[in-house]
Amino acid sequence: MIEQIRQLKKRFQELEHKLQSAGVASDPRKLKSLSQEYSGLKEKVKLGERYERVMKSLEEAQTTKREASDADMVLLADEEIAALTKQRGELERALQAALLPQDPNDAKNIICEIRAAAGGDESALFAAELFRMYSRFAEEQGWKTSVISESRIGIGGFKEVIFEIAGQGAYSHLKYESGVHRVQRVPETEKSGRVHTSTATVAVLPEAEELDLAIDPKDLKIETSTARGHGGQSVNTTYSAIRMTHLPTGITVSMQDEKSQQQNREKAMVVMRTRVAAHYEAERAAAERDTRSSQIGSGGRSEKVRTYNFPQDRITDHRIKQNWHGIERLLGGKLGEIIEALRSEDVKKKLAA
Repeated sequence: MIEQIRQLKKRFQELEHKLQSAGVASDPRKLKSLSQEYSGLKEKVKLGERYERVMKSLEEAQTTKREASDADMVLLADEEIAALTKQRGELERALQAALLPQDPNDAKNIICEIRAAAGGDESALFAAELFRMYSRFAEEQGWKTSVISESRIGIGGFKEVIFEIAGQGAYSHLKYESGVHRVQRVPETEKSGRVHTSTATVAVLPEAEELDLAIDPKDLKIETSTARGHGGQSVNTTYSAIRMTHLPTGITVSMQDEKSQQQNREKAMVVMRTRVAAHYEAERAAAERDTRSSQIGSGGRSEKVRTYNFPQDRITDHRIKQNWHGIERLLGGKLGEIIEALRSEDVKKKLAA
């Protein structure tokens, strides 16, 4: 572990030197990449330095005990050794977790896609609540949420909403949200007071930039049309709506929210690049199923991850079999305790593996 700490400090110093160079400062992409790595290493280096200080103090306390000439000095040394040994154990566990191979996408922004599933209008209303929950969580972190595309229903819900959350470490916090979210409650339109179960799917994808994935224009089929409103009627007379198909994978993206064809094309390209990158990553992960099985779920949209039970005021995460109370508070964006529990369990499973 000491050798790993030395390597971390060496890399940290290299990054400090590179970030001060004129060549990096004039290259925005390189500057962003190295800055993210530098930021990720900073806390690990601090943790490593604390560990080194504790180890040095422990060695000094053991020397003091060996050289002590009276019982009081031995007793004091024993107390110090016990406290430092406890600190060493805690720091070793923290370092083991910190030194695990990092997900290269952890520092990235995310593209989140929420879709109403089973349950009709109630499902669409639940999808809107999930959107608000993630937006408020992002706001508390100081991140920015931007809607890319949305399809609303008349009573305020979403059939589908696609949005970006931009902020340092957004993916590392929200990547465990992918899957089927289930809500159990009495809908406002239910006259008999019967509890209904509805679902919405969430997909959290690390946003892919051109640096991550360059899509050959020859691999894209792009069709234009006039934008459509509710019921299919045309809502403008210009061909601003875009339907983009990635021929090698068959992935399609439709975008019509903006009045300008160019704006719709740019938004569609962001989503396309992200979906294609996720597709290739899923193929890679499928070839490494042993590694994938050690993590918290697969993140697939078909996997039931969480239930929001309103009659019992309880949220249950099925992957870690843990419950929390206070649904309104949690739906208000106070997701920190759930996210931390999922991250901790993931670290435990990776360490065990």
